[in-house]
Amino acid sequence: MKILQVLPALQQGGVERGTVEIARALTAAGIPNAVCSAGGPMVRQLEALGVPHLTLPVNRKNPFVLRRCAKELAAYCKAEGVTLMHVRSRAPAWAVKWASKRCGVKWMATFHGVYGTSPKWLKIPYNRVMLEGERTIAVSDYVKDHILATYAVNPAKVVRIHRGADTDVFRPDAVDPQDALAKKTLQLRFPADLPVITIPGRLTRWKGQEVFIEALGRMRNHKVGVLILGSDQGRTEFSDHLRTMAGKLPDETKVVFKDHSSEMERVYALSEIVVNASSAQPEAFGRTIPEAQAMGCLVLGTAHGGACETIEDGKTGFLVPPGDADAMAKKLDAMLEMSAEAKAAMREAAVRSVRENFSTAKMCERTLALYRELHGEAQ
Repeated sequence: MKILQVLPALQQGGVERGTVEIARALTAAGIPNAVCSAGGPMVRQLEALGVPHLTLPVNRKNPFVLRRCAKELAAYCKAEGVTLMHVRSRAPAWAVKWASKRCGVKWMATFHGVYGTSPKWLKIPYNRVMLEGERTIAVSDYVKDHILATYAVNPAKVVRIHRGADTDVFRPDAVDPQDALAKKTLQLRFPADLPVITIPGRLTRWKGQEVFIEALGRMRNHKVGVLILGSDQGRTEFSDHLRTMAGKLPDETKVVFKDHSSEMERVYALSEIVVNASSAQPEAFGRTIPEAQAMGCLVLGTAHGGACETIEDGKTGFLVPPGDADAMAKKLDAMLEMSAEAKAAMREAAVRSVRENFSTAKMCERTLALYRELHGEAQ
């Protein structure tokens, strides 16, 4: 068995992280594997693992470019003994499909999100290439249900494998309390005794930062630190709007904006509450929730999409209706006012839930089992 993963590029993101995690798991299991993409900074992580990288412009949507990529993929598969291709996005899926016809190597795909379907005459045929391999992984029940409701496909071909949090990195004892306190007070300049509410995610309207800031203004407890963590990716008009909103909050509410962090475990370690406020559209899965849960944070999410799978309302976190600033404000107040015993019980339940259901180890175990199943079918 030799696996070739194919994705548009190796920039920063959930698809890229999942690719590297599977490459690491395959290598640890002694299974030869490689990755094909248009390149990017995360190629270095593959090189550190000793995983070969094939650079092709599979991030392009031009069908003539993708046809050339298909020819090179087919040649690579024959030369290197690839037995299964695993593609993670639509444009490269066309190249993989055409390559499979050339070289006879089976392929599969992962639906990492819910794709737009308008106009249907164009998008439905374009999207459904992701369902034409041997199997399709859906990253959540929400995504699987969407696939089955939207596309004509044999349900047996669609396999739900949740994304995962790396519980070796994200665990309650991952960060020394003094290091977390130093980051909180020296780097972010929050007072030591101030509870911190963090909302991670790129600054874009569907992520719900506007609703979150509006909720902060409606809370009873204004004495909180707020960390809004995410890049605006050049969309400064929206980030400026959020800063203007935050500037109107009560003086007791100290708000800090940060572009990003390469040490999310330290961010979670200083956070009392972590919020996922996606409103206009649901998260397909939403890794920040299980990552924060694995660290022992209290979490608040919106009741749609993947959050309904990772949060058991009232037990491993809380859910509020999407876009409802009043409900969010009331729930944040209630979370801050929970007893120490209630907080400890919720944190313990959340850590246990992630370890049992939403860990990277589980994701890799189930994905490798699917590879082996398809390899067996090919024999």
